[in-house]
Amino acid sequence: MTIFNPPHPGEILREDVLHALNMKVAVLARHLGYGREHLSRVLHGRAPISPDLALRLERAGIGRARTWLAVQTDYDLWHLERREQPAIERLIAAV
Repeated sequence: MTIFNPPHPGEILREDVLHALNMKVAVLARHLGYGREHLSRVLHGRAPISPDLALRLERAGIGRARTWLAVQTDYDLWHLERREQPAIERLIAAV
């Protein structure tokens, strides 16, 4: 199944989680022991969810770290696949 323009995971965190918790960015950042400015960059899609942030979210009961990282990876790969790539020949022929 192909994903069409997946949302940045920070957008999901901002629109679904923060909204459901009725929580401000500064409050979540303080709770996670994370910088408010950096968390804001993640929430607005200008920075990726790092393994550190993913683990902090899991410890706070906001999803699983592996899920957050998988969503970030899907987002990154989708965008990379749409950029011009260098021509790379296969090293091993398909079996």
